[in-house]
Amino acid sequence: MNATLLIHGGAGTIRREEMSEAREAEHRAALTEALAAGEAVLSSGGSALDAVEQAVRVLEDCPLFNAGRGATFTAAGSIEMDAAVMDGMARMAGAVAGVQRIRNPVRAARAVMERTPHVLLIGPAADDFAAAEGLELAAPEYFRTEHRWQQLQAALAARRIALDHDLPARMGTVGAVARDAAGRLAAATSTGGMTNKRAGRVGDSPLIGAGTWADGTVAVSCTGIGEAFIRCAAAHELSALMRHGGLPVQQATAEVAEVLVPASGGSGGLIAVDAEGRPGIAFGTSGMYRGLLRLGAPPEIAIYR
Repeated sequence: MNATLLIHGGAGTIRREEMSEAREAEHRAALTEALAAGEAVLSSGGSALDAVEQAVRVLEDCPLFNAGRGATFTAAGSIEMDAAVMDGMARMAGAVAGVQRIRNPVRAARAVMERTPHVLLIGPAADDFAAAEGLELAAPEYFRTEHRWQQLQAALAARRIALDHDLPARMGTVGAVARDAAGRLAAATSTGGMTNKRAGRVGDSPLIGAGTWADGTVAVSCTGIGEAFIRCAAAHELSALMRHGGLPVQQATAEVAEVLVPASGGSGGLIAVDAEGRPGIAFGTSGMYRGLLRLGAPPEIAIYR
């Protein structure tokens, strides 16, 4: 069947010396739950698109990660979330950016893909679209977590814009890629962006070909300094390295994470799965929260190298 699900919870992790057994167990449990949600879809013959949506939805609901409930704050003290999905077989995509009221932005991204002729909706209009489509909304208090607020205070004091792994409580963007039993590929990515970012800033996650991509060759989800991933069209470049350069998925993933993204002025990581269900994982940070599931085999969870 070669059904495969690969997830990430952001590149850059809590340093080993700061990671207690209890904190590590919390992260592993959240990643395991996300894999289980995707596995339930794939094991019943469901689509890769359904699997990545369900896996990301679990991570959006978990305050440990920088998406949905655990999203970071802008310099203005607001929360602005981005998300995207892409169906590789149909070559269809949907995304939202700068949303503030949608409990699960990944669901809104899929609704844009399936219920509109567009690819990307932004800001209050995207929130209104989600409400009109019956998606669950949440008040600002739902998204506010104390550790994210303290991250903003630290970033303001340091006068810097920061990725999660540059500050205490290092958690990040979430994403999932999958290959289902029918050979279909899909990708999904969701994020709260960078702490202390300018209000209105949009990163790579909702930009198709930058932070999210799926076609008949590979599905890709990225995490890191979004501007760098945008400059090199990272997710699409990985596909091009495979389609035109003949690189296997792991080599192409490493080329993007370790060469192209740093050359574009950033760092981070990405996950990918090819048409045969082979995974690719690479990151230029001390670690990346990640999980791998192959149907019929135990789930694999990892944080550090």
